[in-house]
Amino acid sequence: MSKTYCSSCHKYPEPALIDSISWAGHVLPAMASRLGIQVYGDDQYVNNPNKKSTVTFDEWTKIVAFYKNTAPKILKAAVPPVKAQNNWAFFSLKMPAQKVSAATTTMVAFDTLSRHFYTSDMDNMRLYQWSDKMVLQASEKFESPCVDVKFYKDSKQQARGAFTFIGSFDAFDTPEGKIYDIDLKSLKNMGGEITIAKKLNRPVQSASADFNKDGLPDWLTCQFGHNGGELSLLTQGAGNTFTKKTIRNITGPTNISTGDFNNDGWPDFMCLFAQGDEGIWMFLNDKKGGFTSQNLLRFPPVYGSTNFQLVDFNNDGKLDILYTCGDNSDYSRVLKPYHGVYIFLNQGNYKYKQAWFYPINGATKAIAADFNGDKKRDIAVIAFFSDLKNNPAEGFTYFEQTQTMKFTANNIPVNKYGRWLSMAVEDYNHDGKPDIILGNLSVGFINQPGVTHTWDGKTPFMVLQNDHGK
Repeated sequence: MSKTYCSSCHKYPEPALIDSISWAGHVLPAMASRLGIQVYGDDQYVNNPNKKSTVTFDEWTKIVAFYKNTAPKILKAAVPPVKAQNNWAFFSLKMPAQKVSAATTTMVAFDTLSRHFYTSDMDNMRLYQWSDKMVLQASEKFESPCVDVKFYKDSKQQARGAFTFIGSFDAFDTPEGKIYDIDLKSLKNMGGEITIAKKLNRPVQSASADFNKDGLPDWLTCQFGHNGGELSLLTQGAGNTFTKKTIRNITGPTNISTGDFNNDGWPDFMCLFAQGDEGIWMFLNDKKGGFTSQNLLRFPPVYGSTNFQLVDFNNDGKLDILYTCGDNSDYSRVLKPYHGVYIFLNQGNYKYKQAWFYPINGATKAIAADFNGDKKRDIAVIAFFSDLKNNPAEGFTYFEQTQTMKFTANNIPVNKYGRWLSMAVEDYNHDGKPDIILGNLSVGFINQPGVTHTWDGKTPFMVLQNDHGK
């Protein structure tokens, strides 16, 4: 019975995925209200025959009993394939001299065109511009924190950035998000920014391509929302005007990768959805202003999908999927053995097969790059919801690919310097080697009892400088 109802909207969540207490006290009550079953006292249900619901009250009580009696009392921790070593590998720590009252960084980025760092914070809701020496140069206050940026050059070869502002960082459906296109030279004197979109429901990432091939870049934006949200296309018209169209009306789109995936000369994209019906979908351009969609990977709704990247790991000419899951601030705030970083190898014909997994509690983002110059892709991973009590070092892990699909694991000892919600990889010092930029959101979001705040709460970001070969 549970499979009938609990897989109608998303992949079926097996009882073993979370503990019985979380099922009974948090997850099932939240699902009951969505199915039309009345809830009171957090985990008590009301038999109201006059209220229409998707399931009968008798069916629901049987589903509740099944999960409570079948789920484990405690989730068993996953065993990593190789033990992580605690060392700096070939990285060195670089930090800005300027401190803040409380580090609440929501975005870090480095523009290789203008050679500036950019950060934003949750408390002051400012956008900051730093030199490549990490000296603060300018800042501007906005209505909400910035969470994403895409840099580019305009027709006059001027450096610009399309910045996505989330609106509400808290989990509410509030249409206050915006996307601004900003001239990076005029950050000290705002007022000339272009509004790409406003009144968005918690947008978390945007991506650009000329989807209708009219010579003007269009934008996709992930309106993550809360109970509502959508994946939207913003088609550019004359005079910097944009027309919004819903591509998929579902909450939880979280990041996008564009490309011509069927080699027909038209831009397509993939999108990760991270709430409810979790998974990665392909959207192929129909050349008529729309897209046809196809599911590539699907995950249970308790996975907490966080990010993906397209990377050819085995050098076969096909793009594989690097995926992380670890969002752990919803209804089941317990450490989960399936949280971590995955590689799904491209089998052709839009089929992907899991080939590698490394468990990391609360994994937030993974970025692959050739950090040591051996022509193989390595991986940097941050974990905001790591095991802060027993294994805080897993907050940042560097994986070096020694042979095809064989990795060593290194916990770079930076956990005392911050708690990493955002990450970017760029060559900030222009020496031909990719460096790692980490954004510190130092306060709040602690799920584990007994955790003492011991990490640096004053430094907004830092750089792991790549010193390989020195």
